[in-house]
Amino acid sequence: MSALFAFAGLMFLLYPALRPWTDETTADGAIEAMSSPAWVASHLFAMLGFLAVSLGLLALHGRRPGRLPLTALLTAWIGTALVLPYYGAEDFGLHALARSPAPDLLTVVDEVRYQPVAVTMFCVGLILLAVAGITTALATRSAAGVVFAIGYVLFLPQFFLPPVGRIAHGVILAVGCVGLAVEFRARRNRPASQR
Repeated sequence: MSALFAFAGLMFLLYPALRPWTDETTADGAIEAMSSPAWVASHLFAMLGFLAVSLGLLALHGRRPGRLPLTALLTAWIGTALVLPYYGAEDFGLHALARSPAPDLLTVVDEVRYQPVAVTMFCVGLILLAVAGITTALATRSAAGVVFAIGYVLFLPQFFLPPVGRIAHGVILAVGCVGLAVEFRARRNRPASQR
């Protein structure tokens, strides 16, 4: 469980740190960012982070059965299932479009990003992930759980921040995930009577 959260923290840190930050409101900026291998890698890191957290929460529920860990687990799984198709379209679809001659890349980008069903699934997924973060904090009753919850609650709003804010969000989420990893590892090493 601790390794999964540590891995998730690294993935959530690398996602915004390695993402190409160009002006995607221009065709040249969008092509430069989205055609880059760093675009594919960074978005893949986010997807792997969501998956690692979901698996880590499964382990948490196994060690601490109860309503809060179960709620965290289920909302994380459903939220992850709802956001991954959007991330896949962003990662692989926009990357492919940016690498091929497109009549109007910016129009296609908007159509992919703001297609009503896709953006609704994505937003609902991120809201469920926020609930997973909050219930994880309540289940763990720890400072690391609170930092993790803050990162998950801010996942949707961070998309409206400039690059430095989005990178800072990645740092917050990494600190929360790694903090949970350290906490879970320390708890595992304690005698059963002290857990």
